[in-house]
Amino acid sequence: MMAQWQELLRLDSALQCRVSQLYEGKLPREIRHYLCVAIESQDWDSAAENDNKARTCFHALLEYLEEQWNRSIQENNILQGPDFPGIRDYLLKHFQAQPLYLAVILSICLKEEKKILATASEAQGCGNPVLDQKWRMLDNKVNEMKRRTSDLKKEIKSVEEQNEKLEFLQETWQIQVEEHVGLAQSQAVVKEKCLKQANIITQTKKILLQQIVNILKLAEEIVATLTDVELPEWKHRQQMACIGSPVDTSLDHLQKWFTTVAEELLRVREQLQKLQDQNMKYNSTDNSNLAGPMAEIEKFALSLLTKLVANALVVAKQPAMSSLQQRPLILKTGVRFSVTVRFLANLPVFKHLLKVKPVFDKDVQEAQTTKGFRRFEFNREDCKVLDVDAPDGGLAAEFGHMFLKEKRGRSKGSSETRLGVTEELHIIKFVAEFKHAGLQCNLEASSLPVIVISSTNQVISAWASVMWYNTLSTSEPRNLSLFADPPPLTWQQLSHVLSWQFLSVGKRGLDEDQLSMLRDKIVGDDPDDLVPWSKFSKNEGAWIWIDGILDLVKKHLVDLWRDGCIMGFVSRKRTRTLLQEKQTGTFLIRFSESLKDGAVTFSWVEHTHGETHVHAVEPYTKVELSGMCLPDIINLYSLRAETNMTGNPLRFLYPDIHKDTALGRYYNNSPLSATQKVIDGYVKRTNIPVSTYPTPPPSPPREVEDIEEMELLQELFPDFFYFCTPSQSFVDNSSSY
Repeated sequence: MMAQWQELLRLDSALQCRVSQLYEGKLPREIRHYLCVAIESQDWDSAAENDNKARTCFHALLEYLEEQWNRSIQENNILQGPDFPGIRDYLLKHFQAQPLYLAVILSICLKEEKKILATASEAQGCGNPVLDQKWRMLDNKVNEMKRRTSDLKKEIKSVEEQNEKLEFLQETWQIQVEEHVGLAQSQAVVKEKCLKQANIITQTKKILLQQIVNILKLAEEIVATLTDVELPEWKHRQQMACIGSPVDTSLDHLQKWFTTVAEELLRVREQLQKLQDQNMKYNSTDNSNLAGPMAEIEKFALSLLTKLVANALVVAKQPAMSSLQQRPLILKTGVRFSVTVRFLANLPVFKHLLKVKPVFDKDVQEAQTTKGFRRFEFNREDCKVLDVDAPDGGLAAEFGHMFLKEKRGRSKGSSETRLGVTEELHIIKFVAEFKHAGLQCNLEASSLPVIVISSTNQVISAWASVMWYNTLSTSEPRNLSLFADPPPLTWQQLSHVLSWQFLSVGKRGLDEDQLSMLRDKIVGDDPDDLVPWSKFSKNEGAWIWIDGILDLVKKHLVDLWRDGCIMGFVSRKRTRTLLQEKQTGTFLIRFSESLKDGAVTFSWVEHTHGETHVHAVEPYTKVELSGMCLPDIINLYSLRAETNMTGNPLRFLYPDIHKDTALGRYYNNSPLSATQKVIDGYVKRTNIPVSTYPTPPPSPPREVEDIEEMELLQELFPDFFYFCTPSQSFVDNSSSY
């Protein structure tokens, strides 16, 4: 049975990235790779719950490392093999004192790996049949071209043998004549034999030339498909992936096709040259007749190879700063960023052939015509020679130490439009000159438009611009003036992009209910379902609020969001509707609608004296969640009525999952552990989140749309609306709805 890790290595790059993310900040991926056999042979689930078992598994890993190191010594493979002593030192340093921590990490990661494999299996089982069929057809055409070229090579070799035979007959003519009795008769026989052989060669050459034409016509179809269909579709997928879409941006298929077709075109030209050489060498009578057609065919082959090569240079990885990998295309002046280019025709003869140079805002009209358009330059002249030293074997180069600096003085163009910093679009182009086997052309590949900022405070607005632009402008040439008059997005377009943001940050997108709430908040009553740019991003636009929630999820709620524990986007009215029919103690977790920086709250239902009450705690901010995680807050939460504690009102996570079942695995603190654990002679204390509870509980207020009426109710019935400020003892406050 194939090891789990080996199965993961067969997945596409998008899914492999998900695997890499599992181990970020927890365990070097190299350890998972080189110890895959030992890791997968241990029961980490049991080890994660038992310290002795965890220690046994940990020592089993160390023994495996010792065995592998001894084998490396015996096989004289110390330098080429993995750094087993380094891995051992890392494990001892980080986990020797806490093997249980390693067990927990591996238990969780192995389970997540299985989920990723299951996802891949489902996708394979219900993939896009149209796309699969199209790629199979293209594969078949490429393979057919390879087969025909291989046959052509054999037949041209056969023609060369026939030419050699004819030459032999001509050179040994006198000997053959003397072997016959009658001189005149023998001359006629030999002459007829030579003429027959020459005719066969001539006809064979004509057939071969037609075969070459047919191969090139097939190549023409393939090249057109690659450059006009497949490559633009890949660029579109990459563009969507930049703003979070979970699409496959692997270049494996394209590189295979570009490489194979380039290789076969070179072979066709090589075989055609052999035919031309044979004509010259053997001074055939058909030389003049075939020279013209051969020249035309050579011109045709060269044009196809030129078109293929001219489109083979691509930006494989768009510009991104290391601190904003999930938000590429935002570059801050003076901060290093990286970008990778690749040449898809990955042939050994092309290695070290291409020298690529980046150019900022090359041929950008806005740089000369737009008033106030900022101009930038790279920190240094940086050229790279494409090599095959990339981990995946591609003919690529990474520009990894680049940063921008602004030039003095801005352009003084005629246009009156002056865009804001986060709406001004720039591009980076990569240029190279290709020369090989009579082929010469200039190559150029362009990045997607980038936004150059000068402060980290501009990242939020810049990312809104990146999302907006790449959703609207999906074809070349790029419209760098889009934000001079930005078109609106439809809600359908925007809803996809917003869902991708949560998928990227929290491993789970938005469902229909969550999107419905956001639509009501963002679109409102617009009959066309359109969202203007200004309404989304400017001032108090929806994006500032959503981005605050994304940051909250990323820093404090990833696991809860991924596992579906957080309902998130649900209005107060919808909250009451969902909870009022549930049993007492049922609660749900949702995001605050009022705090722009991102906050989370929970609401619960209570049935007392025949009345139903829905309460909500004052939202928890990032600062408060830094002190105690949300699962612990929910687990330890208590209500206080006057001077008496009434206990934790939270019992069931909506719809009816017991709190401990839903959240137990995330608890870091509990009253039991807090009272039992003693550190340096002191019993460890735990801050208990407490809310002041009114007695008796207030009746739920009716729906009030008028703000003035609500304020009047607050004055008349202050007990209905109570908001207190949390004290230093971590006391929280609840308000009823």
